[in-house]
Amino acid sequence: MESSLFGNRDYRHLFAAQVVALFGTGLATVALGLLAYELAGARAGVVLGTALAIKMVAYVTIAPIAGAFADRVPRRLFLVTLDLARAMVVLALPFVTEVWQIYVLILVLQSASAAFTPTFQAVLPDILPGERDYTRALSISQLASSMETLLSPVLAAAVLSVVSFHWLFSGTTVGFLASAVLVVTSRIPHARPSARTGLWERIAAGTRIFLATPRLRGVLALDLAVAGAGAVVMVNTVNYVHDALGLGDADVAVLLAANGAGTIVVALTLPRILDVVAERAVMVTGALALSGGVFAAIGLSTADGGGWRWPVALGVWAVLGAGAGLVLTPIGRVLRRSTREADRPAIFAAQFSLSHACWLLSYPVAGWVVTATGFTGGWLTLAALTVTGTLAAWLLWPRHDPEALPHVHHNLPDDHEHLTGAAPTSDGGWRHTHTFTIDPHHRNWPTPHLGARR
Repeated sequence: MESSLFGNRDYRHLFAAQVVALFGTGLATVALGLLAYELAGARAGVVLGTALAIKMVAYVTIAPIAGAFADRVPRRLFLVTLDLARAMVVLALPFVTEVWQIYVLILVLQSASAAFTPTFQAVLPDILPGERDYTRALSISQLASSMETLLSPVLAAAVLSVVSFHWLFSGTTVGFLASAVLVVTSRIPHARPSARTGLWERIAAGTRIFLATPRLRGVLALDLAVAGAGAVVMVNTVNYVHDALGLGDADVAVLLAANGAGTIVVALTLPRILDVVAERAVMVTGALALSGGVFAAIGLSTADGGGWRWPVALGVWAVLGAGAGLVLTPIGRVLRRSTREADRPAIFAAQFSLSHACWLLSYPVAGWVVTATGFTGGWLTLAALTVTGTLAAWLLWPRHDPEALPHVHHNLPDDHEHLTGAAPTSDGGWRHTHTFTIDPHHRNWPTPHLGARR
């Protein structure tokens, strides 16, 4: 990556905050599974499943609410407060004695994360205004997430070799506290306040922008494709390795590593590709790779046996990781050019919420349908979700997608400042062309050729 990116002190500190918080969360995930087993024994899977469901519900519901207030409070103070809240919750987890206490603490923890992540994402465009630096920051962020998935279990195993798993919660607490310190030492500009005043209008703003913007409708469809294919990896890898391939825990780690390696390769190479290839082409290609990967997995699930399945599975999981990287890495660029600066907290919160709503749909399929019908039946259902998302993105996101669009205003007074330079139309409106985003002056997308009638 270019030195100019890490030469930015504020970005350097925020990236370090993201990394330590990510690894802290990874340690907590391992520790939570062991804590659930300690409290519930054979019912540990039910406890973890409920905890994950609570996490997803919090992500879907809390993120838009947080996005509605993120421009009303100092963002640095907001992020630090959320880090401290997460640190206190994790510190309390080793002392729980009842399963219901886990659920309450997980709700608080994940609600804080649901507010932290989109706020953090919305800060990056403000401290990295250059397109190249911002693109590289997105790739590095994706790389950090993938590395956390690969290395957190290894780090947890090293810690558990010398101390009790309860100490993993201490490591997580240290991670969140370190993240808070790094955020405090960063200069984060205040968000530009949104012109929207009503509470519900602010909460729903990001979702409304998503549904009204063609390219963002395409992004939402791609979120569904990622969730459909990703559930195969996230939910079914352990059972596939043990039950279908007859291999052990170490092989589970290797297969997950293959998936992460696919994402890492994409994260390292994509910035240069995005300099010359449009986001739509890259992301739709990623969705096609996801679709092909799921169908290849279905083919593996129908095979009766043979040593060839293991190397093929490694390749398939790597393709699924690469496809996810191709879709997820450019999303921040698309969100940034699809909204005004004042709406960035809302749009990043909406992406966070809507994408996790897709996971809330695919996770039960991977868990319940695969359990009831086997790998082939469950993965066919997930393939249907992935293909549906891919086709919908192809149709909803226009191939010709310029930022500046001609449109006509009918609802603004003739002396309104927004109409400076606009030309009158025969029906009493004002026509002009500029970078178009959904906002209080532009509530509908322009009709092709004619322009929006506002």
